[in-house]
Amino acid sequence: MKILENMRSGRLPKAAAALTLALALAGCGSSGNGGTASEQGAKGEASGEAGVVEFKYPDNPGFDLVYLADELGYFEGMSTKPKYVGKVAAPQIIPLVGTGDIDFGSRMVPLVISAIASGADIKVVSAGGKTLEDAPHMKYFVRNDGSIKTPKDLEGKTIGFNSFGACAEFVSKKWFKEQGVDIDKIKFLVVPDDKQEQTLEQGGIDLAIIHAPFSGKAEHNDKLVKLWSDYDLDGGLGGMAPYSVNGKFAREHPEAVKDFVSAIAKTANWVNENPEEAKEIIAKRLGMDVKYIDRFAYVENLVVTEEPIQYYIDILEEYDKIPQGKVTVKDVYTNEFNEFAGQSA
Repeated sequence: MKILENMRSGRLPKAAAALTLALALAGCGSSGNGGTASEQGAKGEASGEAGVVEFKYPDNPGFDLVYLADELGYFEGMSTKPKYVGKVAAPQIIPLVGTGDIDFGSRMVPLVISAIASGADIKVVSAGGKTLEDAPHMKYFVRNDGSIKTPKDLEGKTIGFNSFGACAEFVSKKWFKEQGVDIDKIKFLVVPDDKQEQTLEQGGIDLAIIHAPFSGKAEHNDKLVKLWSDYDLDGGLGGMAPYSVNGKFAREHPEAVKDFVSAIAKTANWVNENPEEAKEIIAKRLGMDVKYIDRFAYVENLVVTEEPIQYYIDILEEYDKIPQGKVTVKDVYTNEFNEFAGQSA
């Protein structure tokens, strides 16, 4: 397939509009002020094209199937297409999907489980990334001074990660405990992925847990050294970053959800077959040298399987983040919108 030469700048929000909407989203909550935005998000918006529902989606830096599907033209001729709403902080994505202020979001399974346990109207509708040895979900870096070589060396140190409640916290804590580390002696600090390399180099944190594509640049920094990846910790079981939908949006626009899942599933398969071309698109989007962009791999056809979800339910129950038995695997996901599900069972 021919890759479009330029990003569709016309679909991206103008700077002023993006700033205004980003500020509005930053103040959104589950009550009061977010009501009107939530209603608009759940209903979708007419795009000016007959029968086409626009879904609200963050315009965040990163390697994301929605941006790639849009660039490759996979939304063309479908009943839905993205309406980018500006940058949304990673910790806010699942809460805003729950309220309907955005319609879809891609964040890790434990965040979705916790939201469902709290009563959020949200559902996983497709799988996401697949962790491989040469395409891990996240990497662990320290300064190249020899002061930290083993997990035990992290006691008394500060670890940076992109948010609490997600993979970086729970996969890491589980593994550190298995290595005999007293995790109560570690300080965890939220630092955005694209800021972690600099923060680590300058001494603000002692270990950085960085997600692709930004982990690739850190690996080229001779002042840092990579100790592990999540593949080393759990063989990739905790690395699936699925796509979730607001429940009301899904009930009101089932065909749009089906088309959304179809578009990103086809894109995921394309990325698996064309990893270097995919990296080039993302490098251009982020304004980065392509050599710094880590490879991404995706679950075939984005069909959700239950093992990665149960993995996180068990962890959340172990850490008393959700009540025992409060959430089951079936509460978290559905493959009903995935046209490939029957083929991949």
